[in-house]
Amino acid sequence: MNKKALAIKCLKAFFIGLILLLLYAPILLLAVYSFVDTDTIGMWGEFSFTHYIKLFGDSVILQMISNTLLLAFLAALLSTVLGTMGALGIYYCKRRTKAALSGASQIPIINAEIVTALALAITFVVIGLGKSYFTLLIGHMIICTPFVVLSVMPKLKQMDNSLYEAALDLGASPFKALFGVVLPQIIPGVISGFMLAITLSLDDYIVTSYTKPSTFNTISTYVYNATMKGNAHTAEVLSSFWALTTILFIVILGVTLAANLTGGKKKERTK
Repeated sequence: MNKKALAIKCLKAFFIGLILLLLYAPILLLAVYSFVDTDTIGMWGEFSFTHYIKLFGDSVILQMISNTLLLAFLAALLSTVLGTMGALGIYYCKRRTKAALSGASQIPIINAEIVTALALAITFVVIGLGKSYFTLLIGHMIICTPFVVLSVMPKLKQMDNSLYEAALDLGASPFKALFGVVLPQIIPGVISGFMLAITLSLDDYIVTSYTKPSTFNTISTYVYNATMKGNAHTAEVLSSFWALTTILFIVILGVTLAANLTGGKKKERTK
């Protein structure tokens, strides 16, 4: 390897490392401070599980976390079903219809989230539907479903269409051929869409704030309200979320690694 190639390789490694540092440094900082007995980042203390004890000892925070997780699971589940059906419908449409529907399904992705939130709020007011858990669930489904479609479509394009046609020729009903032939081929995309939908729902604040009832809080709205109060209890409340952030990061990292390892083993077996 000559010096030029080595320099290019080192430069690539430097930029990749810099990007990873910018992405994960804030999370790692919170993870480190979650094990320190201080409520202010920048002030060092002793190793402690104080923040984890506060997190699991506060019934209000635990209720808010359970609300957020349940909402994310329901929104992701319904969005995955709807998004998978939508992707199948788009894929088997004629060329012009497919292009139009595919473009329409991507509008919520590129659209500003505040526009979606305002449109939902105005629509619910016009039809006389007050803010409730139902409107909140609908709002989360609207922002999650297009990403499920986006995750499933590549798997549909990669699958072998002749297997579906062969199943129909052998006497299988369209319903049986769909669940017995098509779904097993696109299941990685369905799972990816489901995980992405959960992440989007957990992370959302704007749509949630415009569609949720006043008595319901998620992690994002709770943290925002705690920050805006500006009282002495705020620092103590927010510091317990350092522990929550660490737990969520470890769980998501573990699931991602497990999925990648499982996918790698399946590819090796097929070879």
